[in-house]
Amino acid sequence: MRTFDEHFDVVVVGAGHAGCEAAMASARMGPKTALFTLNVDLIAQMSCNPAIGGIAKGHLVREVDALGGIMGEITDAVGIQFRLLNTSRGPAVWSPRAQCDKQAYRLKMRQVLESQANLKIKQAEVADVIVEQFPVPSSRFSVPPGAPESLEPRAENCILGILLRDGRRVSAGAVIITTGTFLNGLIHCGEQQYPAGRSGEPAAVLLGEALKKLGLRGCRLKTGTPPRLDGRTIDWSRFELQPGDVDPTPFSFRTRRVAHHDSQVPCYIAFTTEETHRIVRENVHRSPMYSGQIQSTGPRYCPSIEDKIVKFPDKLTHQLFLEPEGLNTHEIYVNGMSTSLPIDTQLAILKSIPGLENAEMMRPGYAIEYDSIDPTELKRTLETKKVAGLFLAGQINGTSGYEEAACQGIMAGINAALKMKNEVPLVLDRTEAYTAILIDDLISKGTNEPYRMFTSRAEFRLHLRIDNADRRLTPHGRRVGLISDATWVEFEAKQRRLEDVRQALERTKVTGQMAREIEHAALAAGESSGTGVSAPHDLSSAAGQSLAQLLKRPEIVIEQLAPVLANLLPEFFERLSPVFPVVKLSSEIRNELKSVETEIKYAGYLDQQQRAIDRLKKAEQRRIPDWFDYRAVSGLSREMQEKLGKVIPQTLGQASRIPGVTPAAVSLINVYIEIQAQRREQAAAL
Repeated sequence: MRTFDEHFDVVVVGAGHAGCEAAMASARMGPKTALFTLNVDLIAQMSCNPAIGGIAKGHLVREVDALGGIMGEITDAVGIQFRLLNTSRGPAVWSPRAQCDKQAYRLKMRQVLESQANLKIKQAEVADVIVEQFPVPSSRFSVPPGAPESLEPRAENCILGILLRDGRRVSAGAVIITTGTFLNGLIHCGEQQYPAGRSGEPAAVLLGEALKKLGLRGCRLKTGTPPRLDGRTIDWSRFELQPGDVDPTPFSFRTRRVAHHDSQVPCYIAFTTEETHRIVRENVHRSPMYSGQIQSTGPRYCPSIEDKIVKFPDKLTHQLFLEPEGLNTHEIYVNGMSTSLPIDTQLAILKSIPGLENAEMMRPGYAIEYDSIDPTELKRTLETKKVAGLFLAGQINGTSGYEEAACQGIMAGINAALKMKNEVPLVLDRTEAYTAILIDDLISKGTNEPYRMFTSRAEFRLHLRIDNADRRLTPHGRRVGLISDATWVEFEAKQRRLEDVRQALERTKVTGQMAREIEHAALAAGESSGTGVSAPHDLSSAAGQSLAQLLKRPEIVIEQLAPVLANLLPEFFERLSPVFPVVKLSSEIRNELKSVETEIKYAGYLDQQQRAIDRLKKAEQRRIPDWFDYRAVSGLSREMQEKLGKVIPQTLGQASRIPGVTPAAVSLINVYIEIQAQRREQAAAL
């Protein structure tokens, strides 16, 4: 066998949002890591909207940060507008979003990657993965001669490294593929189509074909992007202003204040017109989605402008957002106008929108088809079942979005590094992270369309809030080596602060003087808190109750208790707000107080969900052995056997979430685990 030209423990292929998190996690945990990309100048390129976060997506970024990832910190450094979404609803669905400087994001990411020890960045095209068959160690099996084929020792494909297009061979104990839309990418713009990974960049054809040869099931997916405009040609006076929050909420738990706190830029809201809809309807036959040129499935929850108008004919108008791509460019992203219509039609659509009559298009919108791998081919660690040491993360697994990619990237990076260190993998469960929900949904159910995260996918979303992501996941990050000593010290200090506030609220009884202070604070603050809750009128009836009991009233918010808490816990406020009286809280103090408020105000619901979580965990703890044979389960239909044999669930809980697998089938499996175990023991004794 030819020798290798370079040697690494972990190799990451692709430097998008999944690849960057995977490479950083692996390198920081110790293994010698290499990140291969087609173009080092486009590391962490924001191919579509230059924004991070949004509904549920902001939760994922917080979780990546809590584990020790970098997306949140970089967003805080280069974000040019920050908004906390859904604040009119309950805290379970609050989610941060930031418009970013597109160029600054990739430059900052490259700077962070280049400064990381154990990490090398390489520009080269990966053409193939190098795989060899090894016999599975006999210690994993204890079966007699003549045992069923499914129980016999077998050979296992193992990753050895990668082959570059220029012929070099690079060895690696683990390879993480994070190729985004580049695998056999094909761009469509009207009747025109051409191979590309994204506009102006070549597709990864060789690697796409190589993965097919490994026997990994795949499917073809589609996504799209809108046109970009020259902001100097837009009549901004015709649009509704959408400013950022006055006191932005950072993404990272390690960020005290976002970099552009006082210099945020606005976005603007636009609307389509009846003329827009007429143009689309008359030209929809020229859209590749409707002409039959594109056969693959696009993202359901990010439809093209032609999809919106065709599928929702009763809607007289659709909302668009005009969003800046950076501080040093006039380029404007038209959010909501993803399209693959011909360029002349795109121009006509733009001119039909008041304020864009004279707008010049800098880049046209387009659709792109690409190969992805059926995620049921993966284990919970994101390692493939067919090739040991080969991990997949990001859009290659059928997801859409930077945030969905990043959370997969950090988990793949962590588990690849743990594999190299011969340590127990990190597997999160659905009760502790949206990241775990995403992975569990993918590996249990698969997907036939680009998967997007929503808070509604969580069974226990009140437990999975943005404010407690660190409490849920930072201990995991610390265990695997991604949380520094300084960060851990601050994390523990924060938990003590929150406990001090909770105890003060539960121990302190409301007095007449306190009631007057709270009423006065509510009147003074007015609506500035942004909570939408009216000020209390008379709190005399609360005398003798604890502050915690008072806080459970729907009309009371914790900001109104700040003056009282400032007297009880002056050190809590003096950290960042040494000037009293407390009227305007810093975002850091406010966010910590709101976390305590949520735990108290929703204690009953949280307790109810915790009992349900405990029941779910019992099902998750019942593991299905690797040797379990579904074909030998009497009463299990052929359809069930095929579905279970395809996914190969690791626990009864995962089996129950496979579409079409009934509770009765899960009960049968539970019984037959014991039956088959006894048969194996008897066969071994003979």
